[in-house]
Amino acid sequence: MIVARTLPDLRAACAALRRTHEAIGLVPTMGALHEGHRMLVRRSVASGAATVASIFVNPLQFAASEDLGRYPRDEAGDLAALEAEGCAVAWLPDVATMYPPDAVTTISLEGPALRWEGDARPGHFRGVATVCAKLFGQVGADRAYFGEKDWQQLQVIRRMVADLLLPLEIVPVETVREPDGLALSSRNRFLSPEERRRAPRLFAVLQDCVRGLTAGEDAEALLTQGAARLRADGFTPDYLALVDGPSLAPIATAAPDARLIAAGRLGTVRLLDNVGLSAA
Repeated sequence: MIVARTLPDLRAACAALRRTHEAIGLVPTMGALHEGHRMLVRRSVASGAATVASIFVNPLQFAASEDLGRYPRDEAGDLAALEAEGCAVAWLPDVATMYPPDAVTTISLEGPALRWEGDARPGHFRGVATVCAKLFGQVGADRAYFGEKDWQQLQVIRRMVADLLLPLEIVPVETVREPDGLALSSRNRFLSPEERRRAPRLFAVLQDCVRGLTAGEDAEALLTQGAARLRADGFTPDYLALVDGPSLAPIATAAPDARLIAAGRLGTVRLLDNVGLSAA
């Protein structure tokens, strides 16, 4: 596996991949890799694409009050994991490479970037979209792989790619979970033992809401009860909502593309999860 830290090195590596492979797959990450990230790499490698994984903790998607400095980092462990999964190139740019001092361009979004995480983390999706657009251009990827755990992010990136006519495919990969249902996240390591015991209840509430919806129960009542259960379990919910999957617009009744989304804080850790209506 090639480890590229400068744009000339990345471009040389990607040019070499183009000579031996029909496609390049990109897995954008912020490091602290877990099984969910590894699954993204596996999917890209299994497709036959030469796989490039980026590791860059993106400051543009963190607000001043958020945990940029606390975000977990493990470069040696991450590189070992990528190499074990068959990654061809690891791209580790620095901040100056991604955001030169004279840079003035960022990507502003509406549509699926509104509400939910867009309200809870103002400016977050501007940072996500901007860094992803830069990575897509730097690597020249034909496909990029994103986990469904961050459902709103996935829809934002899909819409950006469609609106800007970018020549790549966004490939969604199903959420990877612990045996008790907790969605894998790099921030899970910050949960205390008691918080870790309670954390799977977020997924359990989503599953119960899905079962109620598919049985024809009232969505508003189910969501109100679900939020109350989360508070009783020690969560501080930001939202528990039924939305149209692609647009993230709130809806009142179950529909084929509907998605249940949730986010809340447990102790100092903010957890996100979502399920489709076929998940029960």
